[in-house]
Amino acid sequence: MKKVFIIISIFLLLPKPVFGANVNLAENAKSAIMIETTTGEILYEKNIDEKHAPASMTKMMSLLLIMEYIEEGGMKLTDKITVSENASSMGGSQIFLKTGEEMSVNDLLKGVAIASANDAVTALAERVAGTTDAFVNMMNEKAKKLGLNNTYFKNVHGLDESGHYSSAFDMAMIAKELVKHQKILDYSSIYEDYLREDSLEKVWLVNTNKLVRFYEGADGLKTGYTKEAGYCLTATAKRNGMRLITVVMGESDSAKRNSETSKMLDYGFDQYELETLLTKNSVISKTKISKSTKEEVSIVPLEDVTLLHKKGVKKKNTSYKLKLNDINVPVKKGDKIGTLLLTEDNNVIRKIPVSVNENIKKANIFELYIRYLKNLISGDIKL
Repeated sequence: MKKVFIIISIFLLLPKPVFGANVNLAENAKSAIMIETTTGEILYEKNIDEKHAPASMTKMMSLLLIMEYIEEGGMKLTDKITVSENASSMGGSQIFLKTGEEMSVNDLLKGVAIASANDAVTALAERVAGTTDAFVNMMNEKAKKLGLNNTYFKNVHGLDESGHYSSAFDMAMIAKELVKHQKILDYSSIYEDYLREDSLEKVWLVNTNKLVRFYEGADGLKTGYTKEAGYCLTATAKRNGMRLITVVMGESDSAKRNSETSKMLDYGFDQYELETLLTKNSVISKTKISKSTKEEVSIVPLEDVTLLHKKGVKKKNTSYKLKLNDINVPVKKGDKIGTLLLTEDNNVIRKIPVSVNENIKKANIFELYIRYLKNLISGDIKL
């Protein structure tokens, strides 16, 4: 199949990134950032590439790998994990797991997302990779795959260790990937819960991120504190269909990390709004795939196509171009078959992967012959 290009002109509000110009939203943080999740645009930045100890924000990468493993069928939320001696010996924040104890994946994830439990994340990492060392290797490989140049992990939990570091920008990119997994937000938005509720070993979980209780729209994501890192927080909130992610690193106390995070979020929601051009269900175009069971298939984006508006900015002429790869059947719904290029003044500002909206099977010889006869009768084929 030949490559296809389709250009569609649209008039849209398109902002120029602010990059924190003329605003100081995180005065006390060593580094900070705010992004909008669908476009990835940076709305505020301060020393975003500086390397710092990330403390328990490390667990966002651990959770990302764990959720991917679950969604790939590696384990289920109902599966029971037997706690190792290594996991039960973890210090810091914990849910007091005992060696040999069995706990469900679901409850362990609650322990990590709500209470930042080091023992729980260790047990999950061992279940996914066999050992924590193997899991840490997976974390660093994922960081490379995401293009994170200022991150290197030495452990799965974030306790201080020489050579274990990240940056505000890299933490925001990890969070951007993590929030694609709605189940994590289901956990991280819980303010309080219990584990082992009907036993003498009952544990009361209280969310370390107080914003999920006190800030409108907040539903995550991960706090952190160690002596080296100071007080850290990656937060996310959603209002009017727009989700923002903020990161502060190296705050002096939890009150400042909460207040400066709230200040950033207030600024983002006050100054910006999101427009959805296409949803994941929108048919961009239709195309023919040779030797498939369907003569024509619908092309859809794999994620919502959105633009971020800075309120009051004039409209600009923007277009998107669909570029399809050579497609060979069979093709599954969700397989990337091309790219939607969002452009402004012939400059590509965003690339969105596209797919088919249903599974496409390979046609057999009989089906192809029937199609040939139909096209011959209709005049679509000239002899």
